[in-house]
Amino acid sequence: MALDLGITIGLFIIFLIVLIGPFKIKIIEQNLEVFLFICGVLALTISGFVTLPGEETGWRLKIVEEALVAPVYIKNPFNIPVGIFQVVLIVGLVIFKYHEPIHRAIRWMVEKLSLKIMAFILIAVLGLVSSVISAILAAIILVEMVNAMPLTRKSKIDLVVIACFSIGLGAALLPYGEPLSTIAISKLAGPPYDAQIDFLFNLLGIYIIPGIVAYGIIGMFFLGKASTNDPGLKAEDYKETLKDVIMRAVKVYVFIMALVFLGDGFKPIIFEYIAKMPSEILFWVNMVSAILDNATLTAAEIGPTFSLLQIKAALMGLLIAGGMLIPGNIPNIISAGKLGITSKEWARLGVPLGLVTMGVYFVILFVPSYLNL
Repeated sequence: MALDLGITIGLFIIFLIVLIGPFKIKIIEQNLEVFLFICGVLALTISGFVTLPGEETGWRLKIVEEALVAPVYIKNPFNIPVGIFQVVLIVGLVIFKYHEPIHRAIRWMVEKLSLKIMAFILIAVLGLVSSVISAILAAIILVEMVNAMPLTRKSKIDLVVIACFSIGLGAALLPYGEPLSTIAISKLAGPPYDAQIDFLFNLLGIYIIPGIVAYGIIGMFFLGKASTNDPGLKAEDYKETLKDVIMRAVKVYVFIMALVFLGDGFKPIIFEYIAKMPSEILFWVNMVSAILDNATLTAAEIGPTFSLLQIKAALMGLLIAGGMLIPGNIPNIISAGKLGITSKEWARLGVPLGLVTMGVYFVILFVPSYLNL
């Protein structure tokens, strides 16, 4: 079934607005959550004029319920009622209450270790454990550690962006880390793969773990010759009010709702075009996950008819591209919200780092098959 040209153009225009708007219009940058929410509403409305075989589209009670529930409950193997909103709010309140001893402990660690070693530990360790403690908690630990470290703003942003790439990769290894891995395993649970909890670890670990270590080394390089004695570097004093903590959690809630609406609204494009592409092209096209919910893309693309190479290509494309822009990953959203990172500041490093990483993994994934290795 070919999509109506008007529907395709309408959704493509919204996609471009979402991609370009935050970089060009200051009021959008300052109100990113509301902007994405409005774009999600528009995309969902347009998709209602499309009928997809076996798929519901447009406005319906189910998608409204999903958007309301998604921020407060993430599917997990233990069926624990926990979500991004609660974690961000509760951890934020704990840090608000005990920020002085927490920041003292972080500064003590920085004094005992060099900034480069601390950067490597933050990036590599949080990346490796994010699939166990969840990408949400890893991101919250990251921003509090970085905020208390004596770094210039640019160095803090660089460190956070690189660490979010690492966390985004690592969280996919087990189904506890993020929705993408949970959905992928559920889609592949039957024959021929009979995917279990360790399926993605066994399939992608050989690519992801070295990548996390490499990001740790890159993070050390980006800090250059920074040292705790450099007068240009200082740890930020804790300045948040109780209102700030609550409003950050509310903004995250709206952000997640917006991503649910955007992901569902773009389903006609995803199912009709993206999901049917060859794996080599799909790998690059999945860069759309920089602004779209990668869980929706995973649900549309991954299936038991895919070869292992196709599964690897689709998932690695989604995971890497998720670090390129703020909407691409939950860790990005949490970190940017806490540290006040703008879309331009994130993209300055996120886009080139993502493109280089995509190029490296493309070679690793596809060149051996071309050479019959």
